[in-house]
Amino acid sequence: MLGCWRGATLAPPCFSTNYRSSAFSCRAEDQETQKRKKKKVLVVGSGWAGLGAAHHLSKQGFAVTVLEGGYELGSKNVSLTLEDVGIRGFWYPYRNIFNLVEELGITPFTSWMKSTQYSGDGLEVKFPIFQDLPQLPTPFGTIFYTEFVRLPLVDQLTLLPLMAAVVDFDNTDSAWRKYDPITARELFKQFGCSERLYRDVVDPLLQVGLFAPAEQCSAAATLAMMYYFFLAHQRDFDSVWCRGTVKEMILDPWMDSMRSQGCNFLEGRRVTDFSLDEEGRISEVVCGKESLEADAVILAVGISTLQDIIEKSAALFSRDEFLKVLNLTTIDLLSVKLRLDKKVNIPNASNVCSGFHDSSGWTFFYLNMMLDEHKDDPVTLVQADFYHANELLPLKDDQIVLKVMSCLSKCIKDFESASVISKEIGRFPRSLTHFFPGSYKHMMRGSTSFPNLFMAGDWIINRHGSCSQEKSFVTGLEAANRVVDYLEEGTFAKIIPVEADEPHIEALRNLNRNLNQIRAQLPWSNYFLQ
Repeated sequence: MLGCWRGATLAPPCFSTNYRSSAFSCRAEDQETQKRKKKKVLVVGSGWAGLGAAHHLSKQGFAVTVLEGGYELGSKNVSLTLEDVGIRGFWYPYRNIFNLVEELGITPFTSWMKSTQYSGDGLEVKFPIFQDLPQLPTPFGTIFYTEFVRLPLVDQLTLLPLMAAVVDFDNTDSAWRKYDPITARELFKQFGCSERLYRDVVDPLLQVGLFAPAEQCSAAATLAMMYYFFLAHQRDFDSVWCRGTVKEMILDPWMDSMRSQGCNFLEGRRVTDFSLDEEGRISEVVCGKESLEADAVILAVGISTLQDIIEKSAALFSRDEFLKVLNLTTIDLLSVKLRLDKKVNIPNASNVCSGFHDSSGWTFFYLNMMLDEHKDDPVTLVQADFYHANELLPLKDDQIVLKVMSCLSKCIKDFESASVISKEIGRFPRSLTHFFPGSYKHMMRGSTSFPNLFMAGDWIINRHGSCSQEKSFVTGLEAANRVVDYLEEGTFAKIIPVEADEPHIEALRNLNRNLNQIRAQLPWSNYFLQ
């Protein structure tokens, strides 16, 4: 640029127009050179994890490209998307997501809402807004303030012995390896849970939180989920809901914000392989006949999508850590949105259900109470999500609607006199993570054997302690930090930790660790199966 400037000053006056043109050209070339010098980061996947990584890296000045197309799940002709099913709602501990929403300057959420739980016999449990009540030490606030309509107190108290396992499970690698091979059902049986508490309350909550019956869930994942959502602090079970679809209310404005930072979104790209340089780093991401250069890559996709990529990719297929992913399994999800011809009296917006299918849990949501655009509708808009829905996905739409209305009628009698005006059915095969017993040893960590390839998602092993959407977002930020560290540019994203354990839990965990250390030094401590 300095050379161009000097040459221009020596030119005769009659070439002053050429001087201006030359200077402009030099500035444009300089800007293009600067753009080319930007390190290129490719993010595969545009869910909470992928957008979380792209969000921070775009702010750090990297040339970020998000490959978002080709990974959508569900029917193309309905409004239901994966972001609006699975674990819905945004829970009190989602501190990083709430911080993001504040940063974006948007107001997508309802106020805090109560929820209920139904069985085939009707209403079982009423959950209050816990933060509005006097705070009691965990778990007493959760048990004392929850209104069990049918469950006797003696059954409720059988949950207390489980706190010994909660104290012992401290989210370390050793704790996961100790509890992961055990089923959730075995865990509750071992600690004396009553049959009625397990059948009417615990198992339905697990089928909604981990998407599968308790006998198919890892005890480690169960303890992690229950502690994060229910037991760590009294108010953790409180939740808000999106006042529209998550895509419209959060993801679209979030992506617009990233575009203003220079982030590029490419649709319709399916990753098929990776090209490596001489040092074993990924130099290009191959999408069919197209290759995209990259200085760093983040895979922020679900298990089933990654398995599809692994089976096509010679690069990934050569590494044991990726081959292990092929041992993991996923869960089918069915989501049904119905418009009914009359107003049905539904007390609460969010409802957990059980007792209708042995293999699948489900929830239903009163959308008139959640969505701004439907608050004054003269009809009822309801959405039901069925987890572990492999028995339901093959059914025809009309058969599904009949089953859903039958289930809803067993919860609230008013549904019996309502008729369906319109329906939307979303089938999401292989869409949810299955934390089955023994799955932990097959799951991946945030770094890989490729020095510039990083992972993010709700199934990635980390130590933050969060779950679901919050964990996906946090692992995205963690992946972004690994890119910053690897490329030695930018600053690290600030990740808000989960709230610290209450003092009595922290004291008990310290005591438990000391006892475990003493026990490990005893003869024959490793002889018997743990």
